[in-house]
Amino acid sequence: MKLSDLIHEENVIPDLKAKDKRGVLEELVDTLVALEPSVDKNALVKVLLERERLGSTGIGEGVAIPHGKFSGINRPSISFGRSRKGLDFESMDGEPTYLFFLLVAPESSASIHLKALARIAKILKNSAFRKELMDLPGRQDLYRKIIQNDEEF
Repeated sequence: MKLSDLIHEENVIPDLKAKDKRGVLEELVDTLVALEPSVDKNALVKVLLERERLGSTGIGEGVAIPHGKFSGINRPSISFGRSRKGLDFESMDGEPTYLFFLLVAPESSASIHLKALARIAKILKNSAFRKELMDLPGRQDLYRKIIQNDEEF
């Protein structure tokens, strides 16, 4: 499974406007809803916030991978957002979070969900890749870098 199967260029937000966790989740979900209008945005954000209550998906080093299973979708999807200023996502290391990969999967897709999470976490361990994501100027460049980096693994 490749991330290119789960993310589209339209799902990339080069400059998140949000100032808090809920705002980030809403912006990331908006990109999914734009491509899949039947998805109930508010219900999906609620599922993601409930997941966050179990423990923050801010994994540290400026990265968060919010994720959840949602009955209102048919296939796993990813959106990516970058906050140049960073924000408090209750990350494990207590530092601001800049890079956000949202993964949403159907409730029945446990193995795909876990494989996608592992793949995202793996590519984000590379500090040079994280720096490039911070430095690239726009949506197309970010999308291409995500896909290119995924193909290298």
